[in-house]
Amino acid sequence: MNEIISLVKNFYEKNVITYIQNPINVITFIIDISIVAFLIVKVVKILKGSRAMQLLKGIIFLLIFTALSSFFKLNILHYILNSIMTYGVILLIILFQPELRRALEQLGSNKVNKYFGIEKDIALKTKEDIYKIAIAAVELSKTKTGALIVLERDIKLKDIIASGVEIDAQITPQLLVNIFTPNTPLHDGAVIISNNKIAAAACMLPLASDKDIAKELGTRHRAAIGMSKESDAIVIVVSEETGKISIAKNGTLIADLREDALKKILITNMIDKRISDENKIKVNKFKIIKKDK
Repeated sequence: MNEIISLVKNFYEKNVITYIQNPINVITFIIDISIVAFLIVKVVKILKGSRAMQLLKGIIFLLIFTALSSFFKLNILHYILNSIMTYGVILLIILFQPELRRALEQLGSNKVNKYFGIEKDIALKTKEDIYKIAIAAVELSKTKTGALIVLERDIKLKDIIASGVEIDAQITPQLLVNIFTPNTPLHDGAVIISNNKIAAAACMLPLASDKDIAKELGTRHRAAIGMSKESDAIVIVVSEETGKISIAKNGTLIADLREDALKKILITNMIDKRISDENKIKVNKFKIIKKDK
């Protein structure tokens, strides 16, 4: 235990005191502490709820008891705990070898990147989500399961999301299919996709009341058209009667789509046009700045 105290003391003198003695290094000290705090928070988040978190708690308790045994002069207990601390690292490496190997294998992978805030490119993530939604739509179409999936774009749909049950889940074909399965609590209504997540289910959409809409269109199709008229959202509809997949956009219904056509329309409207519009805005801003000069 005395060795641990000595190490902490040396660390404090060589690192913390060195920073404080030189005022210029205060900014560096703040940055250093901030990075360390950030890493600790992220590591705790990764370990939370896992077996490793229980292990970490055990190590902290062991350190506390070792310090207390030294303070109260409990020599035999201190000797045992100190021996455990000395050889504990080797023991932990042996016991948790599979977990350590898995952690090293995942280093730099999407899972670790996600934990440390290094997210995928938004366009690539959106494309992956579109493929997942298309798979779900095709599966629902095969079983003639009615579905309404709203893809939010620039106009936010907070009021529509509030009308349903908030989910805030990652997009998966399995979850989408399960939501619309008949006689399940959330099957009646629309699913809202917002910020690359399933934001809510069982949401109420405004119905189109135009007289020129074909009478054979059911409530889902009218809701899809109504939603696409009141916002810039793209709405996918799967017919319960025919199993056909349709898309409502700007008040227009594009009916009877195959999987490839569905993907193409979604990619064009959700990715390509948005990137094109963003580039146009950047060009216009550049032109305005140039004129001002």
